[in-house]
Formats: sequence, structure tokens, C-alpha cells
Amino acid sequence: MTTAKANSAKKTPARITPAKTRSRLPELAKKKALPKTVSPPQEPPSGRVTHQSLERGLQVLEIIAATGSLISLGEASRRSGLHRSTTHHLLQSLVGVGYVRQDKKSRGYELTSKLFELSGRMWTPEQLGEIAQPFVADLTRISGEGASMAAYRDGVVSIVAKRDAEGPVRVVQSVGAERPIHATAVAKAIVAFLPEAELKGLLPRLRYEPYAPRTITTQAAFIAELQRIRISGYAYDDEEHMEGLRCIAAPVFAYTGRAIGSLCVVGPRSRMTRQKLRELRPGVLAVCKALSKRLGWRGASAGS
Repeated sequence: MTTAKANSAKKTPARITPAKTRSRLPELAKKKALPKTVSPPQEPPSGRVTHQSLERGLQVLEIIAATGSLISLGEASRRSGLHRSTTHHLLQSLVGVGYVRQDKKSRGYELTSKLFELSGRMWTPEQLGEIAQPFVADLTRISGEGASMAAYRDGVVSIVAKRDAEGPVRVVQSVGAERPIHATAVAKAIVAFLPEAELKGLLPRLRYEPYAPRTITTQAAFIAELQRIRISGYAYDDEEHMEGLRCIAAPVFAYTGRAIGSLCVVGPRSRMTRQKLRELRPGVLAVCKALSKRLGWRGASAGS
């Protein structure tokens, strides 16, 4: 009997009661639910904590800024060393937040005025000329005459972009050429909208040199002309700079609300009749407004 009982005890496996099994389940579940230990992110060797998307976006932004003009998706991808799809995503994100714009015709990308607004900086004459070029081309297209943009800096007005008309009889302009303030539409259109204190400081420094029989030669007459321009929003050069040439111009404003330049259409008197000048007025004002918006101007442009 003793032997049988011993053998029976040896053959009987150990059992876990249901109660004990249930009591361990929550404990096992808790052990499984515990998250794996994650090491804190390590700082780069330089000590900077960076984010890849942000870093790449800024890289693309710097590439566009260095280009100084429109850049294609393919070129931005090549220069950044990023995949084309990644570059496209970054560019569209930059467009979405307003730092970059995409040209509708060429599909290229360029900076908006937002970075200039953040830094309080202004465009150089060369940068303005680059930005203005398609707007100047629009004026030539709608007028059939030569067109240009002038910029104002430190009391000097100079041509920064131009487009000559087609045909044997045309007015040829030169980028970089200065324009007399009292005798040209491009200059009058700008200085008419200068801050009052700046204009008062500028007027005594002007020499009212008679370039042609119709040139304004007195300060009183020039002030009256500027008042008319402020009201109407545009300026004429009725053979005041060169006999036989007429011009219409309007101001271009920047994000600061300041007039920093002007756009004009110029041609020979035989084609630029007074009737044609009146007909060109709405188109010139519209193109100037479009360029002003491109430079961040959010107000109502002159003549609108």
C-alpha cells in the first residue's frame, strides 16, 4: 500500500487551481502593458537640437534667396540634394505659409515680401528690377510701346528694368540711367508720394534745369504738379524731358506703404497722343497695383 501510494503520488502532476490562475492574469497583463524604455534623444555634436523638415525647408529657402530670381523645381532639387518629391513638398509648404510664391506661367518659385517684412529690409535696385521685369513686359504688351521701372533711393531716381518696343521707331532706355526728378513722369510719380518731411527736405535741393521747352522750372509749379499727381494717382511727362517724347507713369508701393518706384510707358509723340495716354491710364494703374501687391502692399494703391 505504501509503495502504491508513493507511485501514485509520483505520477500525479502538479496542478494550479483556477483561482490562482485568475489572480496572476492582471499581474501578467500589467507586465505586458509596460512600454519599452526609450532613451532620450541625443543632441547633435554641435549642441543644436534640429528638426529635419525645418532644416530642409530653410535650406530650400536659402537656395531661392541666393538665386535672386525664379528657380525651377528641378533646379531646387539639384542644388539641395533632396529628392524631387521631397523638394516639391517643401516648396508647397513654403508657398502655403507665404514665404514663397509660384509663378503661374513658368511654374518657377521665388521669395515673397514676407522675409523682407520680418527683417525690415528693402530690396536693392537690382532685385527690384528682377521682380519688375514681367510687369514691365506686360506694359509693353498692352501698349505696344517701351516700358520701364524706376526706383528711388537717397534722392536719386534711376531705371532698374526696361523693355523696348518693337519696330524701327522706338524709345531706347538704359538700365542704371538716372532721371531728373522735376522733368520725368517716373520720378514725379514717386516723389509725389514721399513722406511730407522727406519731400520738404528734397525740394530745395532740386535744380530746375530746363531740358525742353515744356520742362517745369520753378518750385511752385513743381509743388502744384505733385499735388495733382497725388490726387489722380499718375504722372505725365508731356515732352518735359525730351522734346517729341511722352510718358505716363504711376507709383509702386512696398509693404511699408512707401512709394519705392514707378512703372511707365514711353513713346514718340506721334503715337503717344493725349487720347492714347488716357486710354493707357487704367492699364498702367492696374499693373502698378499688381506689382505693389507682389511687394507686400496691402492698402489701396494710388488712383484706385
